Amino acid sequence: MPLASSDRTDPALDSLKIPPHSLEAEQATLGGLLLDNMAWDQIVDRISEEDFYHEIHRQIFIAIRELAGRDSPFDVVTLSEWLDSNNRLEAVGGMSYLGMLARDTPSSANIRAYADIVRERSVLRQLIQIGTDVANSAYNPEGRSSRELLDRAEERVFAIAQQGNRGQGFTGINDLLTRAVERIDQLFQLDNPVTGIPTGWADFDEKTAGLQRGDLIIVAGRPSMGKTTFAMNIAEYVAIQAREPVAVFSMEMPGEHLAMRMMSSLGQIDQHRIRTGKLEEDDWPRLTSAIQLLSDAKLFIDDSSALSPMEVRARARRLQREHGQLGLVMIDYIQLMQVPGNAENRAQEVAEISRSLKALAKELKVPVIGLSQLNRSL
Repeated sequence: MPLASSDRTDPALDSLKIPPHSLEAEQATLGGLLLDNMAWDQIVDRISEEDFYHEIHRQIFIAIRELAGRDSPFDVVTLSEWLDSNNRLEAVGGMSYLGMLARDTPSSANIRAYADIVRERSVLRQLIQIGTDVANSAYNPEGRSSRELLDRAEERVFAIAQQGNRGQGFTGINDLLTRAVERIDQLFQLDNPVTGIPTGWADFDEKTAGLQRGDLIIVAGRPSMGKTTFAMNIAEYVAIQAREPVAVFSMEMPGEHLAMRMMSSLGQIDQHRIRTGKLEEDDWPRLTSAIQLLSDAKLFIDDSSALSPMEVRARARRLQREHGQLGLVMIDYIQLMQVPGNAENRAQEVAEISRSLKALAKELKVPVIGLSQLNRSL
């Protein structure tokens, strides 16, 4: 079942919007794999079956991936056998189409370039789909606010970017040594032994050299053991003393309650008097001073409930674009986050949340503190 080249257009179809794709690049990618099985390692982390526009090419790619995963050779004969045993051979055009892919591809030398074209067209198609969905949602919001629609659109665009954000592969040791020596030289010039973000806890800073950018720090404890207070003390110090923007995701406690806690902490005022409003005469100057300190700080609190890792990353990225390099991201607490579609296995869900938070720390080059609730029996 040969496919027509995407360069040959029917005048009757000129007015139609055909999604971006490259038939030739898809065919050359698959043909290159059939010619040289070793080329699989060059493209496996660049594209997936979803990146192919034509369904028969998706099925062929899936078959190649299955054989490669078993360390089995894949050529026209072995691929035909696998497809036939899975009742897919006729659906992809039979052995004749597989033979054409191998025959019409001169070599696998440029397979990475072909794969990049396939991926590029896939991204464009996904953006078109998102744009269409956003327009439809705007016409029919179904009770959702414009802010909710914007957040959802940003999440989807960010998800596309993350699909291709798999790093650049290996780096030579000489390049890494050069960077390491440059960093050591920078640290040598500093008088302060704290090379990261200071926390305000002197002993902790002395042992850790501060919170390092790109690190994920888990603070675990049983309920009511002071996890939030400890983490918020660090957040206060980073925002007020270090003058760094801080993002706090409080999924357990309303933002207003956190503000009261911070006023109590900074003003050294009894929390009960803050909560009840029964302040004594000498509390008012301290309260005013605490409010002034907090007003001057770039401290931002999001008390939305049950955020997903994708939502946290999107909001943190947006905050960093608006206010500059973040000094700290704090999440209270990890078990209150949710991963869509993974509700049946909570252990896997928490593992996925931790993985995403580590990726956030590396991407934004910011320390992330995640609070974790332990069972009372521990």
